[in-house]
Amino acid sequence: MTNRERLLAVLRGEMPDCVPVSPDFSNMIPCKLTGKPFWDIYLFKDPPLWRAYIDAMKLFDNDGGFELYDYGPVDVVNGTRPETEERIVYRDSERIFTQAFDPRTGQWSERGISYSAVNPPVENVAPSLYGVPQPPREWEPVDAKPQPEGYEAWLAIRDLVGNSGIVGMSSGFGTFVLGSEADVYSFHDNPGPWIEKIQRMTEDSLARLEAIARLPAKPDFLTCGGSGTLIFQTPGFVREHILPGLKRVTRRAAEIGIPTHIHSCGPEKALVDMVVKETDLTVIDPLEIPPMGDCTLGEMKRLYGERIVLKGNLHTTQVMLLGSRDDVVRASRKAIDDAGKGGRFILSTGDQCGRETPLENIRAMVETARTYGRY
Repeated sequence: MTNRERLLAVLRGEMPDCVPVSPDFSNMIPCKLTGKPFWDIYLFKDPPLWRAYIDAMKLFDNDGGFELYDYGPVDVVNGTRPETEERIVYRDSERIFTQAFDPRTGQWSERGISYSAVNPPVENVAPSLYGVPQPPREWEPVDAKPQPEGYEAWLAIRDLVGNSGIVGMSSGFGTFVLGSEADVYSFHDNPGPWIEKIQRMTEDSLARLEAIARLPAKPDFLTCGGSGTLIFQTPGFVREHILPGLKRVTRRAAEIGIPTHIHSCGPEKALVDMVVKETDLTVIDPLEIPPMGDCTLGEMKRLYGERIVLKGNLHTTQVMLLGSRDDVVRASRKAIDDAGKGGRFILSTGDQCGRETPLENIRAMVETARTYGRY
């Protein structure tokens, strides 16, 4: 099987030729492999993150695509583009700091984005950290490298991926709504606007699915949120306020024949139970182990492995970053032993392999799936 055929078989509930392997290296490793400052990729799109990821995916020959999600600023479904423009208001040898400017109103955003040469960007940063007066007195445009946009960009990305993996789209629905302590206080002080926000998101997502169903070329899967779903949100909050919308979205996606995927790092056990028993979700990851999460892969397989595709869960620090090649092989074999039987399993990592993860460890993971993971 090709990488693409292998993943599509698993998403359909069929048996592939071997356990697919899709380590999460969506950001840092692809950027590092370019040999360029990280701001070249994230800010100047030289190359854009999607191209850096595809290059890395082909380098390791893993079954990729789940971690491919940044298709540029223009929406691939409805063609909308940002109403604000990003402007550089500060730079030195280690950082570039930008703020958003709205040309319609002349207003600057209150906070901005800090770009580093060696790390992914940090959002929601106060301008005062860099001594930038408000409003900024000086700025320069972001001279990004021209790229295809919108649906045409998505088609170009799909063609570039080819048989190396699968390519998705956003459903517009996300399980991660309350994302900070301030959000939690705001919800409990005045839940109405938050409930309305979730309801709008659900209806907008359902409308988006109808638009996706009319596209000439459709995605291989749809993302449904929601990194860190159970960090600031309790299982009770998710069940009462988010699960009803997720049921509707995954059901409609199943009706039009497109699998759905949730990535939710951190605690996830209660979320897995909900989505398996009450939604039509196809695949969930990364099923992180303690202390990062609360999932044991063998238990997840025993309880849910016949009804959902499980994707996980090698520890990204203890095993992938700090472990030896032999450690990776052992952990990969154990994961395959725990969850590979009967299919519906994709060998992966926990959330996001770090920048200094040895490349040999990623290769070892892929090789183990290809050999030990044969059915």
